[in-house]
Amino acid sequence: MISVKNCAFSYDKKPFISDVSFEVGKGEIFGFLGPSGAGKSTLQKILIGLLKDYRGSVQVFGKEVKNQKDDYYERIGIDFEFPSFYEKLTAEENLKFFSSLYKNKPRNFDSLLDRIGLLRDKDKKVSSYSKGMKSRLNFIKSLVHNPDILFLDEPTSGLDPSNSRIMKDMILDEKRDGKSIILTTHNMQDAAELCDRVAFIVDGHVKAMDSPHNLIMKKGAGTISYSYMENGKEIKSECPVNESGKDEKLKKLISEGKLLTIHSTEPDLGDIFMEVTGRGLN
Repeated sequence: MISVKNCAFSYDKKPFISDVSFEVGKGEIFGFLGPSGAGKSTLQKILIGLLKDYRGSVQVFGKEVKNQKDDYYERIGIDFEFPSFYEKLTAEENLKFFSSLYKNKPRNFDSLLDRIGLLRDKDKKVSSYSKGMKSRLNFIKSLVHNPDILFLDEPTSGLDPSNSRIMKDMILDEKRDGKSIILTTHNMQDAAELCDRVAFIVDGHVKAMDSPHNLIMKKGAGTISYSYMENGKEIKSECPVNESGKDEKLKKLISEGKLLTIHSTEPDLGDIFMEVTGRGLN
């Protein structure tokens, strides 16, 4: 669906993106992860055709993006981080207008709005919507023409946990329907939960690329923390997961049934990002 080879881009004489290469298959969620200003949004703008003065090859649907025609936008859906609507129109009127710009038959508005929790508010003017409501409506707008590829920029930003969960479930449903999804985010929890593969991007370069699970496992196992009573006091100890069989104290406590607590802790994707890049996400 997407093939990028040695992509480079500059806003001025100084390189901003350099030698970026990756591919995205059908039904895959691919994440761009990195701090603000790393080049994530610029890569997305190249992929959707807003920035055409790039070097290298960027092909979507087997055709160079800079050579795509207007029908390209019939097959992609875009959810920018900052929603854009006609605020004097209602939510339903906005969806009707934007869907009218496409040749594809629109999906059922009520069904989408009901799923995202906005059905009862569909006749309200968007100007009365909260930031989270606008964010959810913006996501629905990207789906109305049933595109083959979705470009999502911080889709859960500003959402409470409940609505964030609903949106992530809908994103996974779109994946199951065969859509390819590019997810741009600095939310490592979203990336770990949603993405089949991720690319760590810092200063316009890809520092690492793999599945979240493989990136974590390549950096070694986590630790086992446990506690037990000794001489009337609670004692806490830990050992590496891959060396737990060598911990004689732990084995003895297990065999005697004297453990108070035991749990494992593994590095998360944010920990791996900092280790690989030496950078945080802010």
